[in-house]
Amino acid sequence: MEELLECMACAAKALVDDPDAVKVSLSEGDNESVVSLRVGPEDLGKVIGKSGRTAEALRTILNAASKKAGVKCRLEIVE
Repeated sequence: MEELLECMACAAKALVDDPDAVKVSLSEGDNESVVSLRVGPEDLGKVIGKSGRTAEALRTILNAASKKAGVKCRLEIVE
């Protein structure tokens, strides 16, 4: 999972104007883990993408990797 978080951070940094503001964190709960992707307020739209396509792609990759690892994960994009 750590490699996946690093890859998500690299992908998000490539999309935004301020890569230093990108932070990816993992918080584990009872039933599922939450991956929080923090970006600057001016870059939020770039990470979400047109009609949410970029965010949906990130969620698809996270879901596939988490199922392979046997855990349940959810992606939250935070300003």
